Parts: sequence; structure tokens; C-alpha cells
Amino acid sequence: MEIKDAILLLHPVLAVIVVFPLIGIIVNRALQIRQRRLETVGTGKSKIPPAVGQEHVLLGKWLTGSVVGIVLIALANDIFVNIIDKQIWVKSQFQVIFIVLLFAATIASLYLLYQAKSQNWRGIFATLSGVGLVVLGCQDGVYRKTNQWYISHYYYGELAALLMIFSLAILPDIYKDKTNRWRKVHIILNCIALLLFIGQGITGTRSLLEVPLSWQEPYVHMLYEQKCDTKPCTVQAPSLAPKP
Repeated sequence: MEIKDAILLLHPVLAVIVVFPLIGIIVNRALQIRQRRLETVGTGKSKIPPAVGQEHVLLGKWLTGSVVGIVLIALANDIFVNIIDKQIWVKSQFQVIFIVLLFAATIASLYLLYQAKSQNWRGIFATLSGVGLVVLGCQDGVYRKTNQWYISHYYYGELAALLMIFSLAILPDIYKDKTNRWRKVHIILNCIALLLFIGQGITGTRSLLEVPLSWQEPYVHMLYEQKCDTKPCTVQAPSLAPKP
């Protein structure tokens, strides 16, 4: 396995070790919050400690950063491998500099979103972070499978990351809104995000089977060129010169 293959595995490894455990804990805390609220309304007290709300918020912030982070890692791997393979740095240095600056701007916007207090600034930094993710996702080399967007790991991931950014941006408004409108929006959007994460687990597993290792790439390209998915064909291994 080459270095770039190990880097390719960094995205699913972080998803399994960090993101999906966080999702499980956050869902558990969300259910506890709802149960505590219902018990408090019904009996005036609950055995569930109030700290579950703070834990839910803190873990949600960690989840947003983790999701956006692994999306950026996946995009960076695809984009810079394409730049190296096609020597885009030699052909168009401005494009490469723009991409690097866009990565930096997206990360900085997300950081500032965590720090922002006013609603206007939160909206600005959330928009900048989301636009950065979308523009980076449109770069050459990104494995998108646009022809199958409805079951695409890329589109599920982009949408989930955008929902996480939006949830982070409206977080202070949830506690200020006495009508619970923002709380309902938060619940609905995060239920959609949960479904997207489940889809991510399925489509991500499929993508690992579809994306070849470095030494497999020439053979896989030959399979596609000969349309082996629709008709029988044989791919011959290249002849190797005998060792002296």
C-alpha cells in the first residue's frame, strides 16, 4: 500500500472512530433531553440530570467540526492527487493557489463561526463555510458519481456537512426563541442529517469497493474502457521484464 492509499483511508477511519460514535452519543442525549422535558412537564421532576442538555450541545459542536473536517480531508485528497497526477501546478499555478486559499478560507470561516456571537456574523460565517465546501466539491478530481447523485456518497456528505453548519449557526437562537420554532427546525434538520449519516455508512462502504488502490488503477481503467460491467472481457496483466 502506497502513502496516498493510506491517506485515502484516513477519511473512513476518522468516520468510524470519531464521527459515528459521536452520532450515537448525541442521539442518546437528544432522547434523554426529550424524556426529561416530558417528565418535568408531567410530574415536575425527572431523574435525568440537567447536564444532558449541555453534553448534547458540546458533542454537537464536536460533531460539526468532525464532519466538516473529514469532508475537507476527502476533498483535499481527491483534489491534490488530481493536481499531482495531471501536473496542474505547472499548467495553472493560479488555480492551485486559489484552491489552497479556498481551503484556508473555509477552515477559517468555520473557526470564526464557532466564535461568533451575533446572528448576522453567524449567518455570514456559516454561508462562507458552506460556499467553500460546495466550491471545493466542484473541483476536478472529486469522486462525485453525479449520474447517481441520489445514492452518491459525495452528495450525502456535502448535504450532511451543510446541515451541521446550519445547526451550529442557529444554536444560540434555539435557547432565545420562546416559541420553540428554532428548536423544531433543529429537530427536523437533524433527523434528516441522521438519515444522511445512515446513507453515508452504506454509500461509503460501496465507495471503498469502487475506488481502487494505486496498483489496481490501470487494471480498473481497462475494465471500464472495455465495458466489462456489461459484457464478458479479459484484462491481461502487463508483461514484466525478467530481473537480471
